[in-house]
Amino acid sequence: MKAMVCTKYGSPDVFQLQEVDTPLPKDHEVRIKIQAASVGPADCTFRKGSPLVQLVYGLKRPRNSIFGAELSGEIDLVGEKVTRYKVGDQVLGLSAKTFGAQAEYKCLHENTPLAIKSSAMSFEEAVAVCDGAPTALTFLRDKAQLQHGQTVLINGASGAVGIYAVQIAKYLGAKVTGVCSTANVELVKSHGADKVIDYTREDFTTNGQTYDVIFDAVGKRSFAQCKGSLSQRGVYLSTSLSFSILFDMLRTAALGKKKAIFVTAGLMQNQANLIFLKELFEAGKIKAVIDRRYPLEQVAEAHRYVEKGHKKGNVIITLK
Repeated sequence: MKAMVCTKYGSPDVFQLQEVDTPLPKDHEVRIKIQAASVGPADCTFRKGSPLVQLVYGLKRPRNSIFGAELSGEIDLVGEKVTRYKVGDQVLGLSAKTFGAQAEYKCLHENTPLAIKSSAMSFEEAVAVCDGAPTALTFLRDKAQLQHGQTVLINGASGAVGIYAVQIAKYLGAKVTGVCSTANVELVKSHGADKVIDYTREDFTTNGQTYDVIFDAVGKRSFAQCKGSLSQRGVYLSTSLSFSILFDMLRTAALGKKKAIFVTAGLMQNQANLIFLKELFEAGKIKAVIDRRYPLEQVAEAHRYVEKGHKKGNVIITLK
């Protein structure tokens, strides 16, 4: 099968399109013929190989050389003991531990985050919902325990996590303020934000407003910068892993009423979350936002575009 392979850390030029062995499913695994995958900021972070990434994912080179955690496609082979799925099922899923979605086929255990795709979704919309919405759901619903009537500010509200965070926060009944650039103000408003701050014209940390939850979906504003904009028992959330956020988590867990939280949301996903998000999509509560599409052989170009930091919603890799 064809796969985009990354054998060392570095620039987007490290990717090579190669022929590799087509995987065979084990007893409890299904094999998925992939139709769509995605590229996001996390993929770029893994590719560049920061010290923290190397510590977790391989010191000298990526332990998993085929990138991509989010996928959608059709099951074409099942292991002998599989009970949940059958050949022909169209699915969406996450492979947060082993990656491997930027290839023609991927085997996953039937109990991993995997769900039947809604007939209302295209494969591209399905993988878009997998990329961003599960993270937003984990941070807002599960970690911040966002309640009806609370106020939430989402920094990076037009990105893959942020645009779904706006929609999920609105579904949960919060009063939502989005932060984005001038070009994306109308996009964020159209997906449910009650107010949008253009960061090129206004700094939300100095305008005197406070929020019950501040969700930094792009890792650009620290807890120290946001602390003054939190309510008395406010919660700061960040998707960006750093030594700073780890220190803030430890310190605020023991001292102070305002809390800083980071979690590896991708590793916390399950089938129930994907089914829930699929149902929200079917009910019209969330919509997929796709910025650009690239074929598998142009994964490097997708990385270059994502690294510019201006994408709207999702960047999709197509494998048709």
